[in-house]
Amino acid sequence: MVQQEVKRKTRIYGTVAVLSAMILVTLIFFLGSTPSLTPNLPEASSMQTFTSYEELRNYLVTNQGTTTNYGGGPLDAQFFMVEGVVPSAIDQGTKINSYSTTNIQVAGVDEADIVKTDGRYIYTASNDFSNGQNHVYIVKADPQDPRAIAKITLDNNTYLAGMFLSQDGNKLVIIGSQYQIYAYDTNVAPKEAMIYPYRSAVKTFINVYNISDKVYPTLARNITLSGSYFSSRMIGNYVYIVVSESASVLQNGDLPLPTVYLETGTTDITPSNIYYTDKAYYGETGNNYFTYTSFFGLNILNDDQKLTNMTVLMGGASTMYVSVGNIYVTYPTWNSEQGDFTSIYRVSVAQDKFAFEAKGSVAGYILNQYSMDEYDGYFRLATTTQKETTQNFVYVLNSNLTTVGEVRLENTELRERIQSVRFMDERAYVVTFEFKDPFFVLDMSNPASPKVAGKLEIPGYSSYLHPYDADHIIGIGIENSTVKLSLFDVTNVSAPLEMAKYIIGGDWSSSEALNDPKAFLFDKAKELLVIPVMIVHYGVIDGGSVIINDTRIEAGTVFSTQAYWQGAQVFRLTLTGGFEFRDGITHQDNSTIQEDYWYGDYSKNVDRALYINDTLYTASNAKVKLNSLTDLTEIAEIKLS
Repeated sequence: MVQQEVKRKTRIYGTVAVLSAMILVTLIFFLGSTPSLTPNLPEASSMQTFTSYEELRNYLVTNQGTTTNYGGGPLDAQFFMVEGVVPSAIDQGTKINSYSTTNIQVAGVDEADIVKTDGRYIYTASNDFSNGQNHVYIVKADPQDPRAIAKITLDNNTYLAGMFLSQDGNKLVIIGSQYQIYAYDTNVAPKEAMIYPYRSAVKTFINVYNISDKVYPTLARNITLSGSYFSSRMIGNYVYIVVSESASVLQNGDLPLPTVYLETGTTDITPSNIYYTDKAYYGETGNNYFTYTSFFGLNILNDDQKLTNMTVLMGGASTMYVSVGNIYVTYPTWNSEQGDFTSIYRVSVAQDKFAFEAKGSVAGYILNQYSMDEYDGYFRLATTTQKETTQNFVYVLNSNLTTVGEVRLENTELRERIQSVRFMDERAYVVTFEFKDPFFVLDMSNPASPKVAGKLEIPGYSSYLHPYDADHIIGIGIENSTVKLSLFDVTNVSAPLEMAKYIIGGDWSSSEALNDPKAFLFDKAKELLVIPVMIVHYGVIDGGSVIINDTRIEAGTVFSTQAYWQGAQVFRLTLTGGFEFRDGITHQDNSTIQEDYWYGDYSKNVDRALYINDTLYTASNAKVKLNSLTDLTEIAEIKLS
């Protein structure tokens, strides 16, 4: 079965992950000459810089614990195969050429993704995990002449974080991590070295391509940074990248510094440009660990403008929220007195200017970026804390990151944890889950006194919440091991209702949109909802018929072992009709039943969907398919070699 196969791989890769995490904390980076790099000076009085290399080294020797908890960035785990599976659209076009864009959290703050479009061309990443090589294809999206017109090949042993597209459509930014693997024995084959690594150096690369000529993209700028990619955003024409790496004194006494590699040369971030708070308190002293968390700003339209940098010595970097004017970086820590708590840093940003503004903390840990929000000068976040009991809170902090209001979500007798959060102006929606699904509606109109306005308990849970409109919320989650779509009516905040729901068939099903909102395509005006779905059937099909690999299987059908389907499921969503399943679009071959642990061709798993005018596009590593939005008939298929 698929779960058994995934569990088997998880056990194998879990061992690799532990080893890899230990390796990553001893990264060794290189020194060099000075390129053009513009440091920023934080303005907050609580921050200071080190006067010398020796002062920084002594600070770490005195304050760091005996072990480090730093395990690298989010791409590192995927590169070392910890994950068993790889990874609203808002209409910003015109009536002449309307198209969907990346599903982002904050208006005006773009997020990197593996697929981008400008309404005429599609830029899609294709990862070849068999040889470690990655490509980005430029696809002409014209339904009358659809084809791949250019291919950008990335270096081996790279992992793509995502792409940004400039507003004028002439610059494409590709960001990812690059790995150098060293084996125990120089005679060990490269593939075995991946499984039994001795040491791994990781760098983050930023490639800016001039794509004014779509057929011949040219590399306009390359920047490489020591350390693991953490996260990124784009505001206007500026891309902001955050990179994190272990800050610790090696056994030989050396102290590696963050390094920047530019076309003009290589330099270390000097101790006089590394900032830290006046208190070295990150948790229990014996468990203290430090990272260099570096903020970089890049004007992608001006190749001559210097790279902006600010580096902060902190305890780690796990989650990031970005508004138009601020970057919030959080990381979890723990001590015996407080239990688990989250430290928060706020760095203001304005084009090429960074300024450290505040540091604070709240009890509990944060689920993801959607657990945080900035509204009307306040920072709001939801956390789960577990000491003697499990408790869930929503906090309101002022601009100094001091708590001014909080509310506890009462369901701790069930040991429920937060599964999803969505802040919307003066409301917040929170889903917790252990045995049942409380859907909380919070009144956030008074920052000093947030309160629970209403609560609904239903089976299952939602792991992502998306606004339908001001009074209705879409949820995607799990109920009884299958994907569930919900539509909540919150017109009456004291009595929320689940006005519609749809259970995706199968004995087991999942969706990339459960964990990655960028896989969630919704357009209210088009009544369109599309998500990638994986469905597994073990035996007899119960209930209504289902679609498996473009073939409708009727109820009562018996399979000898199991059946598998993966692709995009397309729904019509309205307030009057709820979720109406239209059809499924798969990139898999037309096989319906296979023996043993068959679960399709991974390279043909649909990851993203988008639309341009009246055409729906689905993208996998192997293909881009075009289907009519009107009746979903196939128009064309573009193979990515």
